[in-house]
Amino acid sequence: MEGITKHFGSVVANRNINLELHEGEILSLLGENGSGKTTLMNMLSGIYYPDEGQIYIHDQPVTIKSPKDAFDCGIGMIHQHFKLVDVFTATENIILGLHEQGALNLKRAANKIREISERYGFDIDPNQKVYNMSVSQKQTVEIIKVLYRGADILILDEPTAVLTPQETDKLFAVMRNMQKDGKSLIIITHKLHEVLDVSDRVAILRKGEYIGDVLTKDANQQSLTDMMVGRAVSLNIDRPQAEVITERLRVEHLTVKDAEGVKRLKDVSFSANAGEILGIAGIAGSGQRELLEAIAGLQTIEPESRIIYIDPDAGEEKIINGMDPLKIIRSGILLSFVPEDRFGMGLVGSMSIADNVMLRSYRKGHGNPFLNFRYPKKLANKIVNDLEVVTPNVDKIPLRRLSGGNVQKVLVGREIEQSPTVLMTAYAVRGLDINTSYTIYKLLTEQKMQGVAVIYVGEDLDVLLELCDRILVLCGGQVSGVVDARSVTKEQIGLMMTQFRKKSETEEDLSGTAEAKEAAHEE
Repeated sequence: MEGITKHFGSVVANRNINLELHEGEILSLLGENGSGKTTLMNMLSGIYYPDEGQIYIHDQPVTIKSPKDAFDCGIGMIHQHFKLVDVFTATENIILGLHEQGALNLKRAANKIREISERYGFDIDPNQKVYNMSVSQKQTVEIIKVLYRGADILILDEPTAVLTPQETDKLFAVMRNMQKDGKSLIIITHKLHEVLDVSDRVAILRKGEYIGDVLTKDANQQSLTDMMVGRAVSLNIDRPQAEVITERLRVEHLTVKDAEGVKRLKDVSFSANAGEILGIAGIAGSGQRELLEAIAGLQTIEPESRIIYIDPDAGEEKIINGMDPLKIIRSGILLSFVPEDRFGMGLVGSMSIADNVMLRSYRKGHGNPFLNFRYPKKLANKIVNDLEVVTPNVDKIPLRRLSGGNVQKVLVGREIEQSPTVLMTAYAVRGLDINTSYTIYKLLTEQKMQGVAVIYVGEDLDVLLELCDRILVLCGGQVSGVVDARSVTKEQIGLMMTQFRKKSETEEDLSGTAEAKEAAHEE
């Protein structure tokens, strides 16, 4: 790509970028949220057309005006936000837009998808409807869609954000096999350990401009972060101890079934305390989503389940079983929830930042029949300034026009600004660059020190151990244990995530003795 420039109105997303991709190379593209990474790749994949510059493949100039043109050039992109039709099956989504010889044969296509799945280790039912899929399953469909088309140049935008560590390892193995076959891959990710693990070279963008590249073998996390941000960045998470810790939320015997009657949560009991961060660890699909949604009033729970909120002022216990989100708000419970699915549940992509903030604040000012537009706009500007959201304005640009990381900043910032007493976050830093991630960790710690009960669902065990005070480990929808984050090891949590243990066994294993820790490490 030579001299690539792209404007969106007065905003310059990419300015005079020169980027090379070699045959048989895995290239990582790094940059802060809003630095222009996805925009640049969208021009390579035919979503956008550059205002200036030229793209060459094997030294031949090419014109890419659509995704079809990109596929004709052997380029396929797996997007951060899913491009799927909910009412279609996996097979129908994967073959959508293809013109294959002969009559449409869904059975043959499904068999080919199964072959790809078996070959690469994916777990997907070709006949399953997308609206019945988890986030990780939808991501798998997107990956298979590109593999099905046989692209030679693959662009993966945050491909591991919704994958388990095991699935990530499998994907990286597939990428290396493609590399051996001469395929070229570009991976956009904010997980620096993945960059160092899988790529050959790292190219870095900053504020829409190309800063330079470095061989992965010559880099480390600190050097990449400093180069990406343009200054030295501390990669330490502070974990102060709150002076007062009181019970704020109690969950007793929580059981949740899905539409097919399968138990996603079984007899889950724990407490969340004001003045601490309670981490939730578990392999993807272990019930994390159902747990938070049940507390937020978005899941139907079984009769024996009890969710109890303890009022911070009067100390009164309120049972919130069966309450929908509106009833929870009207009962005076200040609960904020950052869901896993940004646009599916948290935000409206066609609305501006200010309008999305208004969705949570329009009830303020009782007795006034008119909406107060000043308050949400003021709050939106505060979120933009505090979290450094890259946007030309807060009240005109649709949210879907922003980068995925900036969208996540808006969602997290909006929920924190509601001054909650209970703050639940599901993968709050997913898709965020490392600098912004540490900003979010600081904000969550500030909420804890202000007496908020913070529940943090995360996928990075290192962060859970550094950020949280206690960690609840889920295994197959059951509580495998609740442990002290200051004394437990990552190896012990890993064992609990994959092997359900009774409470007595957990206490014995996590007794804190040197012998127990050494045994867990060896295992």
